[in-house]
Amino acid sequence: MIAAALAGRRIAVTGATGFLGTALVERLLRSVPDCEVVVLVRSGRRASAADRTAKEILRNDCFDRLRAELGEKFGAEMERRLTTIAGDVSTDGLGLSEADGEILASCDVLVHSAATVSFDAPLDGAVEVNLLGPSRVATTLLELARLHRPEGAPLPHLVAVSTAYVNSGHHGDAAEEPVAASRYLALPDWKGEVAAARRARADIDAESRTPARLEEFQKRARRELGAAGRALLAERTERLRTNWVDNQLVELGRSRAQALGWPDAYAYTKSLGELALGENRGELPTTIVRPSIVESALAEPKPGWIRGFRMAEPVIISYARGLLRQFPGVPEGIVDVIPVDLVCAAIIAVAAAGPKEEPIGAQPRIFQVASGVRNPLRYGTLVGLCEIWFNERPLYDSRGEPIAVPTWSFPGRGKVQGELRRATKLLGLLERSVSALPVRGELAEKIADVEERRAVAERALGYVELYGAYTETEARFRIDATLELFEGLSENDQRTFCFDPAVIDWVRYVNEVHLPSVVEHARVRTSPGKRVSASREDRARRAILTKEPRCAVFDLEQTIVNSNVVESYAWLASRHLEPMRRAQLALELFVEGPRLLSVDRRDRGDFLRSFYRRYEGAPVERVREDAWELFSDLLLTRAFPGAIQRVREHRALGHKTLLITGALDFVVAPLAPLFDEIVCARLGEVDGRFTGEMVTTPPTGEARAILMESWAARFGLGKDQTVAYADSTSDLPMLEAAGHPVAVNPEPKLAAVARRRGWPIEHWERTPGGPRNLLAVASRRLGPRTPSPGVGLASRP
Repeated sequence: MIAAALAGRRIAVTGATGFLGTALVERLLRSVPDCEVVVLVRSGRRASAADRTAKEILRNDCFDRLRAELGEKFGAEMERRLTTIAGDVSTDGLGLSEADGEILASCDVLVHSAATVSFDAPLDGAVEVNLLGPSRVATTLLELARLHRPEGAPLPHLVAVSTAYVNSGHHGDAAEEPVAASRYLALPDWKGEVAAARRARADIDAESRTPARLEEFQKRARRELGAAGRALLAERTERLRTNWVDNQLVELGRSRAQALGWPDAYAYTKSLGELALGENRGELPTTIVRPSIVESALAEPKPGWIRGFRMAEPVIISYARGLLRQFPGVPEGIVDVIPVDLVCAAIIAVAAAGPKEEPIGAQPRIFQVASGVRNPLRYGTLVGLCEIWFNERPLYDSRGEPIAVPTWSFPGRGKVQGELRRATKLLGLLERSVSALPVRGELAEKIADVEERRAVAERALGYVELYGAYTETEARFRIDATLELFEGLSENDQRTFCFDPAVIDWVRYVNEVHLPSVVEHARVRTSPGKRVSASREDRARRAILTKEPRCAVFDLEQTIVNSNVVESYAWLASRHLEPMRRAQLALELFVEGPRLLSVDRRDRGDFLRSFYRRYEGAPVERVREDAWELFSDLLLTRAFPGAIQRVREHRALGHKTLLITGALDFVVAPLAPLFDEIVCARLGEVDGRFTGEMVTTPPTGEARAILMESWAARFGLGKDQTVAYADSTSDLPMLEAAGHPVAVNPEPKLAAVARRRGWPIEHWERTPGGPRNLLAVASRRLGPRTPSPGVGLASRP
């Protein structure tokens, strides 16, 4: 009996916060009631190992069944039977304290399931965890056992979880034998591979810091964010640099793996990890369990239980959403999938059976847990089942229309990759071309669609590059030793701990278990009515207009009014000019427009300093008087009623309102009744005339974020209580510093950012039918149209 064999035993598990590890811990605690479980968990930046166990393991819905069975006793039972120790398998010695080392040494079995399971992990990270991790665990466990266990006591049994795809290079049957026995793989010296991976990180990082590379990252950051301010541009530049380093290491891992016969760095590092473990484990009793593609549970702890998306789920959801028009593969090929509960049962059975008697230096015994030989699922069958299922139960797009799924024709991987690479390149060129257009609002969002389509194409290409090889694998993973172990169990154990893949009815599993679970966890729209759950954007919008304290900060141009500082200047400068001179001024500004736009996009502060020098020598009193007519004649007619209403809604709720703008004080003075405070630009004055120099730093970029934070702090409000409204990437520092950012009539780049981050987007329009006075209409009330030399705004050379 498995439960009896493990009764009173202490079983350690690494990787317990992962998919397989969480399921294994729950199964042990529920199905082996007399055992104790020790989980080795890495402490997080903000959470201790114990906190992570409580939050990421025990609160997972995997434990709902056990929680229901134990009722009020659940907490006490977990405290009695579950122990957390802090450690890290990527660190020599596992980073254990002395006390935690003694606890680990007292364990009878250690199941090592920790791994970097991503198929596109950077090479050096995969090497540290997948290649060196098992050896670190084995050598540390052996050293601790010798130090703390009584003399003559048996050594702990290490059960190392690997993957069946270490043999993915096979053509035909892949037996349960050591990697070293493979005839299909070029096995390098694993120590040399470790050294090379570590050197690669240093070399690539050094390359990323060269002037040419840094200039490239800076240009990309500016293309993405525009005039977002130095701090954000620097932050984005650094992120692009580190991402480039990681991407280079991902590509290096993929290339190195494929050159040696593996599909990716995951299978490659797992294979070499087995080699290293065989050399380093010494006399430690060791068994290796190799599952194939681990997917949602067949029955335990409940049908369809899954934690995070595995390999197939992103592909399935992209297919259901109509985003993946083709995917490579051989229809008659086998997709070797195994439910997670069968893998857990096999691991527990291996632990109960104990290690096989073997001489020191012998290769560990191996058990493969796979379905492809005993109960194969054909790739064409899986695709056909998905097509029928989603045709009968379609997902719905944002307009509530059903999405028709494509019919795949099973093209070759090279053809699909080529098409997607061409599409990605063309969409990238189109995106760079249209994102620079000076448009806003809904048209800008349509331009942002181009970025979204490029992202979809890149994602599809990524899926093909990552998973395409797994749909074309010709290896058939034999499970002779696994079946022998299963057949040696009692009938009761075979029912309680079933790991025979013959029990899987694939049609039922796909239709009734896996696909419903995938759709549920994907949080996609499954009906033409309301959403399954509120989107991030909807939840954010509801949190804005609340009775809770808020500080609402508004930009002016294109957020409250459809105007800008150039138009305000043009109106004021033409206020007292003769018609011919007014026309000349309009033409001059029109010709100068592209240069002004270019300067504005580079640095908003520099633009304002330069442009406001045009006010030098202008009479202060007359300009301030004209500004009131500017408001009624131009700004008020170009105001967005929706914006005015939103300000009033905030005030009605008792929220503090602040206007931060680069516009001049006399331009925005009529708006003062709407806001608790206005922060704006001001010009110096000498002898009743403007100097053209600003007396304060322009409130742009990072300055706006600082102003917002300090102003909110005056009322005891923090980031989560601030709301920011703006239209441009130059306001990104303020938007990112707010707890509730809102993009208003956004330019294309900001529209794209807002979509990615789930920010609310408001399209506020002008009242139709209003006048369009680009220049001032001359007024007799204020005297002669032509001022004396040196008096008018436009009279300067």
